[in-house]
Amino acid sequence: MRLLCALIVAGLAALAAYPQNADMENLGLAGDRFEPLTWDAMTAEQKAMVESVLAGPRPGLGGPFNVLLRSPEMGNLAQELGAYARFNSVLPPNLRELAIIMTARFWISEFEWYAHKRAALAAGVDPEVVDAIAAGTRPERTTPEEAVVYEFTNELLQTRQVSDPSFAAARELLGERGVVDLVGTVGYYGLVAMLLNVDRYPLPEGVEREIGGP
Repeated sequence: MRLLCALIVAGLAALAAYPQNADMENLGLAGDRFEPLTWDAMTAEQKAMVESVLAGPRPGLGGPFNVLLRSPEMGNLAQELGAYARFNSVLPPNLRELAIIMTARFWISEFEWYAHKRAALAAGVDPEVVDAIAAGTRPERTTPEEAVVYEFTNELLQTRQVSDPSFAAARELLGERGVVDLVGTVGYYGLVAMLLNVDRYPLPEGVEREIGGP
């Protein structure tokens, strides 16, 4: 029950960071280098991707979707992977969001950090852990489970490899499926971070940069 409640709270926190939409005239698309698309200007393939996104667990199209719509076939495959990583993977919410904010910090992706910092805190990640990751330092207040995920993710991002001890600890904690879900989560949110950085995706009005990104 506690895990279910944490899943719901973390999901709502992450969703709240993205503009929501009520109809096809107000899709919540945003961007900088990539001009926000309108429904009427979209191709049939782009409209199909929008409908696919909105048929899933996301009620809005903020974040990377305005960019992904430029390649709707790839974009739709990517958003399906993202929906799995965010809503259906075997990772508990705190471990998933820890890996996501580490990825956001690695890529210095301000919007991804903004959106998932809130979700990480809602999922129970200690604020001091979040602050340490923002500062690029090793956190001291992780739970034992978070420490395993931190070590695995940090090695993967920083060295592009994972040591035998870190792999063994992650497999013991998460199982082999969980290890693959963790790698997939880091990979998907790395893609999102790159898309947002290339676009120079704007932060919401009044939100300050926290990790030094563009």
